[in-house]
Amino acid sequence: MHATTVAVDLAKSVFQLVVADEHWRITETQRLTRTQFERWFVNRSVGLVVMESCGSAHHWARWLNSLGIEVRLLPAQYTRAYVRRNKTDATDAAALLEAARAADIRPVRVKSVEQQALQGLHRIRSLWMGTRTSRINALRGFLREFGIAIPVGARTGVEAISRVLADPNTAVPELIRGSARLLVEEIRLLEARIAQVERELAAAARLSPACTTLLSIPGIGLLTATALVAATSGDVSHFQDARHFASWFGLTPREFSSGNSRYLGRISKKGDRYLRMLLTHGARSVLRAAKMAEGAGKEVCGVRRWALEVQGRTNHNKAACALANKLARICYATLRDKSAFDENSRLSKKMNRQAFVMPA
Repeated sequence: MHATTVAVDLAKSVFQLVVADEHWRITETQRLTRTQFERWFVNRSVGLVVMESCGSAHHWARWLNSLGIEVRLLPAQYTRAYVRRNKTDATDAAALLEAARAADIRPVRVKSVEQQALQGLHRIRSLWMGTRTSRINALRGFLREFGIAIPVGARTGVEAISRVLADPNTAVPELIRGSARLLVEEIRLLEARIAQVERELAAAARLSPACTTLLSIPGIGLLTATALVAATSGDVSHFQDARHFASWFGLTPREFSSGNSRYLGRISKKGDRYLRMLLTHGARSVLRAAKMAEGAGKEVCGVRRWALEVQGRTNHNKAACALANKLARICYATLRDKSAFDENSRLSKKMNRQAFVMPA
């Protein structure tokens, strides 16, 4: 126990502090503005600061570390159980003190500026992808009202919509045709921006040995590799084993057990939803490619053969989740050993791949 431990309930402009002594007894509480918060730590001798892992927590953790103060970030979902009676900023900060005493709560690693910037690129891309999808769906709905059916597929659909709007004999009224063209132009602009983000991610991946290692795994592409490095910095030493790494993504079964009865349910879906989605989509692509290769009479072995055997025993969705779990464990092993999973023949193709290549 440090001589002075401070629990901080973070906010945008109001910071609640609770100060405890070496016996975990609260000796002082403070409610400070942002400027007062910075001055308070500069003028105090503090051994340990406890905060929730929430918005701006990593920034403040880096700043406090620069002052020589140890910082412990606790998962927000685990500190809620320690809040007593009414929920206020003061009781939230006091709950952090109690949660910090629990030895079984693993603190969150402080992310670097580069990690958060890489995560920001992924979030920007996801926002633009969502906007692009909503615009395409809106155009599909508008044209359906005039008896025009658009084929499935985002890229195929946009090309078909462009042809319909360019046709002077189309059934689309002139009143809406101009605005619909503007929507198509917006979609093209979003695709160009998404392509630029992917080029920036590819450039970052080329400079990261961890990304290069992850790209050797089947089903792990540019997005998954860079997202994993952004979340873990390429270091998995703080995970106990591969199963704990997979459970961090929410890819392990939920357990309902009592006495001699043990029941394993569906996957827990805890942790980062974005990373779990990327791993699941990668598993689906591997499973589909293995099925097509088997249908073409080609040899299927290794992870692909195992996935097909699981699919034969259960169904496609369960096999995809099981394969995503296995891919997460393989990612753990490659990052731990710092060695590629397979031959590097696919690396250059994955590095240079762009989903949104604009036509010349």
